Amino acid sequence: MSVREEAEVVGVGQQPETIIPALKKVQLAATGVRNLSDEQSRSLLLYLADRVMASEAKILEANQKDLDRMDDADPKKDRLRLTGARIADLAKSLREVAQLENPVGKLLLERTIEQGLRLKKVTVPLGVVGVIYESRPNVTLDVASLCLRSGNACVLKGGKEAIHSNQALVSIIHEALEAFGVDPSAVMLLPTDRKYLAELLSADKYVDIVIPRGSESLIQYVRQNSKIPAIETGAGVCHTYVDRTADLEMAARIVVNAKVSRPSVCNALDCLIVDREVAATFLPMLKAGMEEYKVQIFADEDAYPILEQAGYSYLDKAQASHFGEEFLDYKCAVKVVEGLDEALDHIRTYSSRHSEAIVSTNPEAITRFLNDVDAAAVYSNASTRFTDGGVFGLGAEIGISTQKLHARGPFALEKLVTEKWVITGEGQIR
Repeated sequence: MSVREEAEVVGVGQQPETIIPALKKVQLAATGVRNLSDEQSRSLLLYLADRVMASEAKILEANQKDLDRMDDADPKKDRLRLTGARIADLAKSLREVAQLENPVGKLLLERTIEQGLRLKKVTVPLGVVGVIYESRPNVTLDVASLCLRSGNACVLKGGKEAIHSNQALVSIIHEALEAFGVDPSAVMLLPTDRKYLAELLSADKYVDIVIPRGSESLIQYVRQNSKIPAIETGAGVCHTYVDRTADLEMAARIVVNAKVSRPSVCNALDCLIVDREVAATFLPMLKAGMEEYKVQIFADEDAYPILEQAGYSYLDKAQASHFGEEFLDYKCAVKVVEGLDEALDHIRTYSSRHSEAIVSTNPEAITRFLNDVDAAAVYSNASTRFTDGGVFGLGAEIGISTQKLHARGPFALEKLVTEKWVITGEGQIR
């Protein structure tokens, strides 16, 4: 069995009693990644991008096997689907990450203390990064590229929905690693069986950080059960508030875009908040754009009669559970409020602290919204759909962090490092 075949064994359907031997291999392989020069890691990713493009047929064939097993009505199917254009985008992202400045080895501080010791604080890789994700094969390449560029190894725990796609992508990654003399265990795909999740979350001796990317239930499970430091990413309950001073035509474009351009992603609109003063005029303006995509609207007691009178076709009365729900589908809650204070209170109550937006021409209202809303990304007069590492110029991302420690917002290359103090002496003792 070749090194690459041995590295892939844990991810191709076998059911080992334990994944600890695999995690040990990843930890050992991390040394080889850490020792890659800046030019080597850049060249590795450029080579990988070429291999991805050359393997389009292989990737699409594997992806189709996954698509065939998923119900067409499942909103996650769009996340799962790969196309020629999306594969080209993945290769483009690999090339973009390759060109980003390597975050490792930066000198953060240098001084000589009273005893004559010379101190340096430098950036170093995290080590082994574990990522748990659902039905998004693009995450496989995104995580691998970011980790390899920043000198880290990675453990990938993808969902069963994307198993064939993930296996195909990891096999291509392993080919690239072997071509550059790196142990392919540096990128390890674990079995999809849920029984291995608890073992992974307990493996703090071998994995340095774990990042869940997916549903709120997955994130909460990791938060409650992990012995490894965790960074939460993925869940987005995103609001857009249309202020009484808003340019309503612009607001309609923003709201429709935030909801329908790609509803299955975490930066899509989940709840529209409208000032009462403009609700009767504004809500009917959404009819054509929302009906085109058959968006099911859950309207509160004030919004419902307005939309009903406008003849909106896919209308239901909102229940309490619809507020604070991440729909990941062509569904949207609507709330009418008395003004900015009530809008801010609603967001404070239901936000997941991902992305929030205000549409307004009032500078004071905009400033207060941007200052008072506690979220990773806050917008004025723009769609929340822009919250993305690639769009922000960060290359690929592992996810959108909704917490405050270590990283917030797009979790990208710059955050895959930690710090190390290096002290040089000449025999000093204390």
